[in-house]
Amino acid sequence: MYKNLAGRAVLAWVTACFLSPAFSQTAPPKPPLAKDALKVGFVYVTPVTDAGWVRQHEEGRKAVEAALGPRVNTVFVENVPEGADAERVIRDLAQQGSQLIFTPSFGYMEPTLKVAKDFPGVKFESITGYKTAPNVATANARYYEGRYLAGIAAGRMTKTNVAGYVAGFPIPEVLQGINAFTLGMRSVNPKAKVIVVWLNEWFDPPKERDAAMALFNQNADVLAFHTGSTAVMAAAQERGKMAVAYHSDMRKIAPDAQIVAVTHQWGGYYTQRAKAVLDGTWKSGNLWGGVKEGMIRVGDFGTKVPKAVQDEVLARQKDIAAGKLQPFRAVAADVRDNEGRVAIAKGAQLSDEQILQMNWLAEGVQGRVTR
Repeated sequence: MYKNLAGRAVLAWVTACFLSPAFSQTAPPKPPLAKDALKVGFVYVTPVTDAGWVRQHEEGRKAVEAALGPRVNTVFVENVPEGADAERVIRDLAQQGSQLIFTPSFGYMEPTLKVAKDFPGVKFESITGYKTAPNVATANARYYEGRYLAGIAAGRMTKTNVAGYVAGFPIPEVLQGINAFTLGMRSVNPKAKVIVVWLNEWFDPPKERDAAMALFNQNADVLAFHTGSTAVMAAAQERGKMAVAYHSDMRKIAPDAQIVAVTHQWGGYYTQRAKAVLDGTWKSGNLWGGVKEGMIRVGDFGTKVPKAVQDEVLARQKDIAAGKLQPFRAVAADVRDNEGRVAIAKGAQLSDEQILQMNWLAEGVQGRVTR
């Protein structure tokens, strides 16, 4: 199952030999692994691409290697569908000696729990999952904090007062993002509205592109998305429109279209958890970290974004880190859903439990959620 890793290594060596200006110059060898090196496995739901959800987890894996050096030996398996294939791959990693396994996709939660029962000595980290076990911890990021900040940027930059949102599935995590983006946008531009297109896919570049084009045709001049590829950004670049990058900085794909990026930073958490296994201090737990914890960051502004807008967004980011701003707190008035019901009463703030069970869309969003 690791043929892809070996093949990549050989290809990289051959390519380096032929492209190097001096054939005899080679990169210095990595230090040998320690005899008791911790073997850490990663399972990725899509191929490793230049940007996106999986790219950020791959950067996290590399951060573990950089921080812990020969104390760790990391491996990964990419493009693993959720379901039976995921269980098989996770089980194979455990059988082949991985002592810590990260499974960063919501649909990996149940397969992870199933395999964990059979390997009580292996530690598992279910990223975006919510069920724990003695040897299974969960972690997720408060993506909605970044979405709110991106909404502020979109609200300042739009000319049509219409934003589009290409969404994967109507689960609470996605609804949180749509609502936070809308609330952020309308905090600076009360006329703004957000049109949602549901794909019922996490990674389907052609469908993502088609959805983006359809939204542009409905007068949206800025898009956000919660899917796994860079297709929406590429579509915005092609149409001369604007878009918010998600997961990664995507200016290489959309140098003119990107207004800001909401990026996920996993390296610190992954390194901390690997060190805990090495030190014998690993415990199951449930972390939900955001801007304050360094797991969510907004920045990487495009060249079209005025400095005043950049400064405003970064100032609000500091407010979130300091606890002065919560996207789901109603300050000046009730927050209503798009069917007219009060979702957050004036002066109130949603609890984490309420946020995690979110099943409504905010006023200003064109779309529906099946309850």
